[in-house]
Amino acid sequence: MLKLIDLYVYHLTESGRISILLLKRSGSKIYSGQWRMIGGKAEAGEPRWRAALRELKEETGLTPDLFWSVPTLNHFYEHQSDQIHLIPAFAARVDGEVEIRLDDEHDLYRWVDVVDISDYVFWPEQKRIIDCIKEIVMNQKILKEWIIPADTV
Repeated sequence: MLKLIDLYVYHLTESGRISILLLKRSGSKIYSGQWRMIGGKAEAGEPRWRAALRELKEETGLTPDLFWSVPTLNHFYEHQSDQIHLIPAFAARVDGEVEIRLDDEHDLYRWVDVVDISDYVFWPEQKRIIDCIKEIVMNQKILKEWIIPADTV
């Protein structure tokens, strides 16, 4: 069984709004041409939260100043493998002014205000999770139990 992860990178704008980092998949990769959050697979023996941090570094070069487990799962059915995927979601707050270094899996990136996310993201579960992150962050309801401590990052 694949141990998949989703990671939603965000920053708070000067006006107090949330922008989500979306990466456009390059032509040679699965989901080519789609705007997506960071996703990936945990390696053998690797905890999913650590896989999310590794993927963040590999795909963007970024390090979060706050990293937390979103209290919901992305889930979908894949007919090619006849599998139901249950994917933990993580959120990473970063400085919106940092340099982003894309890997070969992506050819563009864009910071998108959460109110415009439907113009880019079409998967219903991803939109739902982004809305969940927005509600939690805007209402300052990130519980301490969800935060992955800085000394593990």
